[in-house]
Amino acid sequence: MQKFDEMFAQLPQDGALQVQSQSMGGMSQLQVQGVRDHYRTYAEWLGRQPQEMMRSRRDEAEMIFRRVGITFAVYGAKDEDGSGTERLIPFDLIPRIIPAAEWRLMEKGLVQRVTALNRFIHDVYHGQEIVKAGIVPEQQITANAQFRREMMGVNVPNDIYSHIAGIDIVRAPRPGGQEAEYYVLEDNLRVPSGVSYMLEDRKMMMRLFPDLFSAYRVAPVMHYPDLLLETLRASAPATTDDPTVVVLTPGMYNSAYFEHAFLAQQMGVELVEGQDLFVKDSFVYMRTTRGPKRVDVIYRRVDDDFLDPLAFRPTSTLGCAGLLKVYQAGNVTLCNAIGTGVADDKSIYPFVPKMIEFYLGEKPILSNVPTHMCRNPEDLAYVLANLKDLVVKEVHGAGGYGMLVGPAASKAEIEEFRRVLQARPEGYIAQPTLSLSSCPTFVEQGIAPRHIDLRPFVLSGKDVQMVPGGLTRVALKEGSLVVNSSQGGGTKDTWILEV
Repeated sequence: MQKFDEMFAQLPQDGALQVQSQSMGGMSQLQVQGVRDHYRTYAEWLGRQPQEMMRSRRDEAEMIFRRVGITFAVYGAKDEDGSGTERLIPFDLIPRIIPAAEWRLMEKGLVQRVTALNRFIHDVYHGQEIVKAGIVPEQQITANAQFRREMMGVNVPNDIYSHIAGIDIVRAPRPGGQEAEYYVLEDNLRVPSGVSYMLEDRKMMMRLFPDLFSAYRVAPVMHYPDLLLETLRASAPATTDDPTVVVLTPGMYNSAYFEHAFLAQQMGVELVEGQDLFVKDSFVYMRTTRGPKRVDVIYRRVDDDFLDPLAFRPTSTLGCAGLLKVYQAGNVTLCNAIGTGVADDKSIYPFVPKMIEFYLGEKPILSNVPTHMCRNPEDLAYVLANLKDLVVKEVHGAGGYGMLVGPAASKAEIEEFRRVLQARPEGYIAQPTLSLSSCPTFVEQGIAPRHIDLRPFVLSGKDVQMVPGGLTRVALKEGSLVVNSSQGGGTKDTWILEV
């Protein structure tokens, strides 16, 4: 097994387990050398664990996840027998630990950011003051594929558009130095997924290693469904005092169907498909065995295009005909709102720090990653000259697809991407290749560093709140910076310490 001090020599490290390793047949005997304080107790515990026990626990976790059905679909993928597309997201036994002070700063920055983004979306569909002020070009909004003219002038409860936001955070060195800070890599404001894995990972860790939760004061996350339901009910239209909430899913073949069913069950609300809903007299109803029941809040996990065949894609069978008119009339609330995607486009991302200053009169607490907008001729020239050193992403891309990681790409891949970029520069942004923090991870070879990110889930209702934690995603392939589950990434439990 590689020496731990070599393994975690490069900065910044998230766990910073700088320890010597002496193979003793099972898990290596560890001698702690300068472990960060919040990892010290865990490092000492880990050093006492036989490798066979850790492997046994990993196998147990996989068996339970399979039995429960915690899988996701990879579109276009086939199993070896050519029949299936279901995948189990690998679960890593070693948690990511974040001290209380770091979390408090991150939480404050997330509240600030999501508040500004909701203000921006409201402005986009009303006065567009930020355009008039010359901060965001009008074309960046009106030419955006996620901009919905149908939402112009539509008022939504509490002026909240993104009730559930998933903000992707990475930890990397500050420019010109070794000291690390947290950066926002991406804003997910439409239908962010992954919170069910956060909850199931915590449940699994408490099952496999209950003694660790006596040694550490880990902040709880299992009350997230209660906060989610509270947020959804708080967003109900004024037409009811006792709102009926449902979760709208595209169906069992959707990649995140497990999560849809899980959250509905945890909140104690109905999981519905478009065929279960209908519109009558300017209200939405669901079909039940006891007859129609009015629906007031729809936590929708269906993209805009498929929500209403009368307003958007006419061939869609996933939505409810007439839903948009009911929404525009204020008789049902959609969480998240139609048209929210205008704010999480990667071409809008570079403007978020200015949004925070414009709407809130504050300096951003969390920094953006420096970003080149390829639609700008000067930025494009720089990107084309430095493709081998940059990460280039589609502005509408997701799941780790449609991107180039320059340092890991071949010359042929770089040249092919160059042609694509020259043909459609407005469809791409570019960022420097960050030295993402790594975290000790239990892989086949033993314990090794793997790159990670974090997706906290921010809930906006009458207040902005979140559980202390999020989904830590880990790039299981050695050296990889792509953490997406569709690209072979896994997940870890995230521990926010209470003190």
